[in-house]
Parts: sequence; C-alpha cells; structure tokens
Amino acid sequence: MLQKGKMVIGRRRFCVCACAANFAPARAHAQAVLASAGLADPALVEDLVAANRILFDQGVVDGFGHVSARHDKDPSRFLLSRSMAPGLVTADGIMEFDLDGNPVDARGRAVYLERFIRGEIFRLHPAVMSVMHSHSPAVIPFGVSRASLKPIYHMSGFLGAGAPVFEIRDAGGPATDMLIRNRELGRALATALGEHPVMLMRGHGSVVVGPSIRESVFRAVDVPGGRHRGERPHGERGPAAWRRHVPERTGSGPGHEDQRRPGEPPWELWRKKAMESR
Repeated sequence: MLQKGKMVIGRRRFCVCACAANFAPARAHAQAVLASAGLADPALVEDLVAANRILFDQGVVDGFGHVSARHDKDPSRFLLSRSMAPGLVTADGIMEFDLDGNPVDARGRAVYLERFIRGEIFRLHPAVMSVMHSHSPAVIPFGVSRASLKPIYHMSGFLGAGAPVFEIRDAGGPATDMLIRNRELGRALATALGEHPVMLMRGHGSVVVGPSIRESVFRAVDVPGGRHRGERPHGERGPAAWRRHVPERTGSGPGHEDQRRPGEPPWELWRKKAMESR
C-alpha cells in the first residue's frame, strides 16, 4: 500500500508538473510587454493633445470621440489617449499602441474600446497619419439619408467625391452593438474607407483621416460645417447643381494634404482658444 501510495503520489506530482508546463507559455505570453518604438516627438504629442481639445471646443466631439496619430518613430505604432473625455486629454495620458490595438505600457490605464478603428486604418492605408472618430449629431443623419453628401463651399471641397457609408451589419451580422470592438470589424471599416478622406458609419458617427493631425482636425471641423452649409436634397435643383458650386476634384484621398491654408492660421487660433479654456 505504501508503495502504491507513493506511485499515486508520484503520478499526481507528475500530472501537476505537466499541467504547469503546459500553461507556462500562455502565462508568459499574457505577461509579455511590448517594446516601445521610443519616445514620440514632443511636438507630435502636443499636437495630439491640442487636437482632442480643439475638436471638443469646436463641437465635433463631446464626452466621446477620439483622435490618433501614427508614431513618428515606427509606422507600425500609433498614439492615442487613454480612455477619457477628449476635452480632458493631457500629454501624460497619451499611450502607444501596436496595429493590433495592444497598448505598449498600459500601467493599469483604461483604453478605448474602438482603438481597432485606428490600427486597421493605419495598417491598410500607409499614407494616413491621423484618424479621427466622432459621434457628431450633425453627421449621423447622413449615414441613413438618401441625400448625397456634396459640398457647395470651398472649405469642404475635399468632400467632392462624397463619402461612403459603412454598414456594420455587412461585416458583423444583424445583432452588433454598432461598435468597432475587434480587429475584424476594424479591417472591414478600413477597407470600406477606400481612397476617401471621410466615411460615415450608419447609426454611429464618422471617421475622418488625413496626412497629419492638423489636416484631420481641419477636415473633421469642416465636415459638419460643410454639411450645414452645403447639404440639401437633390430634388431641389438636381445633382448637377453641386458640380456648379464645387467641382469634384482629384487628390483628396486619405493621405492627400489640402493646399488651402497657408500658414495654418485656423490651427493656432483654435489651439489658443481650446487650451486656454481648460
């Protein structure tokens, strides 16, 4: 019995050791820390903080919404604030992520659920340097409207080709919560964006991209502005009326920089106002 007991004990010990060996790699993987791409340019971080504040001050975002930037040291990384209201973002809250949406050094900080929007757009569109996502009430109705989105004043000329509408049911089925909560949905959204600088998200909001933080902010501000000033039903005068106001132009894709703000005076004005109001 003693020998049998020893054998049983030995088997139990073997089983415990074997199980521990099987789970060790999983624990090691879960505890692995991503290596940082290095400190981002302080000017880039400052612009990202200012962008969040400006978008809040301009009424593009409220307690929700966020803007991100591709890391200047590594194109496979991006910068995004920890999960917080954009009007409260500070440099200390800016975090680094890989394109899969994994934070490099979370330190217990909460992260945005929809960070997959950024990772997959940055992955699929190398020319994009900044991505903005909002739930602006001025934009949401156009994601379910039959009226075509066309600008009639020059500041929204980048919308000359219109904006596609992302239908999440095509990628996630009929029972989603409308949020881009994983890489698969993020990839579907990034694919639907195509060569457009703006995309509507049915029942959700919009995504605006650009070749810099400042350009994505300019576009994000001009999208609701352009729509209030420029949208009207086609039945009024017909689609040709749009072309008489603002011709559809080339070179307004995701990574194209609009040549319309020498010296970027709006940025300095908006930045001063937004940062002084905190």
